[in-house]
Amino acid sequence: MLEWGEKVLSQIKEVSMDMTGNYKSLVKKICPNADVTVDRFHVTKMIHEELNQSRIEQKKAALSLKAKEKAKLLDSLKGSKYTLLKAENKLSDDDKIKLKQVKDASLRVGAMHTLKEEFHSLFEKSNNLGDGILELTDWLKKAQPYYKKSVEIIKRWLGEIVGYFEERTTNGIVGGINTKLKLLKRCGFGFRNLRNFEIRALLFWHFPEKLAQ
Repeated sequence: MLEWGEKVLSQIKEVSMDMTGNYKSLVKKICPNADVTVDRFHVTKMIHEELNQSRIEQKKAALSLKAKEKAKLLDSLKGSKYTLLKAENKLSDDDKIKLKQVKDASLRVGAMHTLKEEFHSLFEKSNNLGDGILELTDWLKKAQPYYKKSVEIIKRWLGEIVGYFEERTTNGIVGGINTKLKLLKRCGFGFRNLRNFEIRALLFWHFPEKLAQ
């Protein structure tokens, strides 16, 4: 990136990134005029991880319950990870039945699932920065008792996260590129020559159907 030179780097207006490492300070150093926007999908991933962790903890807690309550909670939570993390509007009829069983058996996991869905919705439906900030702030208040880790991280990165509502920028394109490169390496069983890998990548981009055969 430094090879682009100060003139080019100073013209960059926005950088999309995740919340790991010291990327933010690095961006501010080499792209002084760029706004940092946290990729919404990394925030969503964090929410999903905390929801799944709560599901696991509920299963462990069930072991100390009486036989009837224990069986009800364990049976409902068994195989529920996919159902809880997938968007509710994309669930099959069987998945919806499973989701209801989970919510009936665990009020905490049920509440966290509802908050997860609200989080997705506010990023999809907020049309401007003002609405996005207000809705996210309201969500943080409701989520505090359930998503303690995620709420604290979101608060620390609030300015960079709400930046999404202005330009709706994500680094999904970069993620897609990385996925294609990983697929290419697997198909080629590795590449010892970097130039060969570069050529193959360019061909893969322009003629993906032919190279996949």
